[in-house]
Amino acid sequence: MSKYDKVYTVSEITREIKFLLEESFPSVWVQGEISNVRRPSSGHCYFTLKDGESRLQAVIYRAVMEGLPYKLTDGLAVVALGGISVYNRRGSYQFKIRKLEPKGLGALQLAFEQLKEKLKKEGLFDPAGKKPIPLLPSKIGVVTSPTGAAIRDILNVLDRRFSNIHLILYPARVQGDAAAGEIARAIGHLNSLDLVDVIIVGRGGGSLEDLWAFNEEEVARAIFKSHIPVVSAVGHEIDFTISDFVADLRAPTPSAAAEMVISKRAELFTTLDGCSRRLASRMGNIMLRAESSVDRLRDHYVFKEPSNIINQHSQTVDEMEGRLSTATGHLIEGMDRRLKNTGDRLRVLNPRSVLARGYSICVREEGGSVITDAAGVIMGERVVALLHRGSFTATVEEVNPQTGKK
Repeated sequence: MSKYDKVYTVSEITREIKFLLEESFPSVWVQGEISNVRRPSSGHCYFTLKDGESRLQAVIYRAVMEGLPYKLTDGLAVVALGGISVYNRRGSYQFKIRKLEPKGLGALQLAFEQLKEKLKKEGLFDPAGKKPIPLLPSKIGVVTSPTGAAIRDILNVLDRRFSNIHLILYPARVQGDAAAGEIARAIGHLNSLDLVDVIIVGRGGGSLEDLWAFNEEEVARAIFKSHIPVVSAVGHEIDFTISDFVADLRAPTPSAAAEMVISKRAELFTTLDGCSRRLASRMGNIMLRAESSVDRLRDHYVFKEPSNIINQHSQTVDEMEGRLSTATGHLIEGMDRRLKNTGDRLRVLNPRSVLARGYSICVREEGGSVITDAAGVIMGERVVALLHRGSFTATVEEVNPQTGKK
């Protein structure tokens, strides 16, 4: 007989321990703080649950992880339901979690707070990005259930105030797993069609679970991307959703949303009446000032004795006419004297006046150039002598360049 009663292989003892643990702890609740979160490509999630003294390795498989509405982060206190098992490959025990809840805070509430903080950091709640709501839109788009109370409330308000406003209903589920996708697509389609001036997105009140579609990131981003102003009208006055923070305007109820996107008829008429009264008052003041100005002009001396003013100006014209006539006469006399003196000087300088005193001008018969120097004359050349009266032609017989005598 062997000195050993029983010899186990490593695999055998591991399987025995695994069996004992799984039999002893098939379903237990464990509370602790999450640390060292790892999420590999498999989709499973590995982390450590710890308290002040101990640590427990934990795993959540992909199928369970996909159902969690919130994100697992280090430091999150949780209460988990699962079983204790052994991972054969390492021979270590681990906690396989089937259900996980935040300690002291509901899972949906935690998901709400996490998404709210994320979108806030991205600027989706920034007031500077909010679009103004039209003063009096002519077409209103509504994204809600066609059978819910929200659309009936909106129609009642519109009928009381402005029954001629066009309303375009884009039906969408507002509760359930498919609701968020339908709401987001409806907002996108209304923007692509560009048929409305403002969009109301909403539903009646309910629990956090009932309103959850309006806390989905898909809906929040669709509202933020809308170039048409969006009014969020989800729940009752005490209910807030992520859509409320992203929308351009938050209304506490669908009825309130309808009231906020249209002006009350009485308020509009009151405003117009006030404008009319102010305009009449201002026009009255302008007329009074104009009448006062006319009275002052009517009492002016010019309008009282217009003939005296005309006579005075006529006399002034006569005096100016006399001075102008005298000045014109003096100017003409001066011009006559200057013209006579100029004529006398021209007559003295006229060559024909010189010829009248017995002088003549000799020019060549060919070319007609004036002869001023005897040295330029050729014997036998024919020249023409111009006299005071008439001329004659002569032939040069003798040239004396020194004295100029022939």
